[in-house]
Amino acid sequence: MVNITLVLGARPQIIKSAPFIHLASQDPQINLSIIHTGQHYDYEMTKIFFEELNLPEPVANLNVGSGTHAQQTAKIMLRLEKLLQKQKPDLAVVPGDTNSTLAGALTAVKLHIPVAHIEAGARSYDMHMPEEINRRLTDHCSTMLFTPTENCTQNLLKEGVEKAKIHQTGDTMYDVLIQQLPKAEKTQILEQLGLTPKTYALLTTHRPENVDNPENLKNITEAIVRLNQLTIVFPAHPRTQKQLRKTRLLKKLEKQKHIKIIKPIGYHETIKLIKNAAFVLTDSGGMQKEAFWLKTPCITLRETTEWPETIQLGANCLAGANIQKIVSSATKLIENGEITERLKKLPNPFGDGKASQKILGVLKSNLQLTC
Repeated sequence: MVNITLVLGARPQIIKSAPFIHLASQDPQINLSIIHTGQHYDYEMTKIFFEELNLPEPVANLNVGSGTHAQQTAKIMLRLEKLLQKQKPDLAVVPGDTNSTLAGALTAVKLHIPVAHIEAGARSYDMHMPEEINRRLTDHCSTMLFTPTENCTQNLLKEGVEKAKIHQTGDTMYDVLIQQLPKAEKTQILEQLGLTPKTYALLTTHRPENVDNPENLKNITEAIVRLNQLTIVFPAHPRTQKQLRKTRLLKKLEKQKHIKIIKPIGYHETIKLIKNAAFVLTDSGGMQKEAFWLKTPCITLRETTEWPETIQLGANCLAGANIQKIVSSATKLIENGEITERLKKLPNPFGDGKASQKILGVLKSNLQLTC
C-alpha cells in the first residue's frame, strides 16, 4: 500500500483527473487522498464537477479563495505544507497548470516528496500567461512527467529534462470525454436553451489578458455583436460577468437578440454544447482540445496556444482579441459547410483514451508495486 496525494483546485483539474481518481480509488495497493486548494470556490466552478463525475470528497479543502497570484500560491503552500507533513505521502500528483499545480509541486518537492505532473510539457511560449510560468516551473521540479502528445515530449527534451523522467501517455482529458460522452448526450441543454444543432456558436472567455483588459474585452464583445448570423451562447465565468458589468458591456450584450448569456454550466452540458455547435470561440486550452475531439471548429481568442497540434491539423485558428480576425474567421466557418466532414478524418495526436491506465501503471512501477 502506498499513499498518493492528489492536489487540485480548479475546474479543469477536476475534469482531467477524474479517470485517474476512479482507477486509483479502486486499486487495493493505493491509498489516494484528494486535497482541494479552494482556488475555484463557488459551486458552479467546482463542486458540481465532483458530483457530475462521481468523485470522492476531498479529505481537505484549503479554502484559499481569490487573490493575487502571489497571495493565492503562498496561501496554498502554507496550508498544504502542514497537511503533507502530517500525511507523509509517498507521492504527490499535480495535474495541469494552475496556481494550485505550482503550489502543490513546490510544497511537495521542498519536503522531499516525489512529484508527478499530469499534462507535462505543454508550452505556449508566452511568459505573460501565468499558466505558462506554472507549467514550466512544475515540469522542472517533477520526478515523473506525463506528456499528452509527442510535441509536449519534445518540448521537455529540448529543455534538458531527462528522457527517463518523461512518459508519453496521451491526454487524460480525452479519457474522460470518451467515458462521459454518453451521459453528455442525454442532457437537455439544447432544448432548455431553445437551440438546434449547428445553428449557434459557443463562446467562453476567462483569461486575464482578455477579461481584465478593457480593450480586449470590448473587442471580443464587438465581434460577437457583429456575428448576428447565428445565436451566440455565452456561459459567463463569474470574473467575466464582473468585468462586463464594470465596463458597462453587459447591457450592450443583453440587448442583442442573438446572444444568450447564461450562468456557468456543468461538464456534461458543456460537452453537449460543444459537440452541437457550428463552432467554438474560446480562450480555454481545455476547450480547444474538447472541440478538436468532438469535430467542432475552434476560434481561439489568444495569440498563442499550448496545443499547436490543433492549429497544424486545421481544426483551430488563432484570432486573439482582434475584431476583424474573429469576425472573418467565424464568417469563413459559417460559409464552409464541409468543415465538419474534414475534421472527422483528422488523426488524434492526444492518445488512445487510455492515458489514465498508463499513468497509474508507470506510477506503480516507479513505486515498486506489482501492476
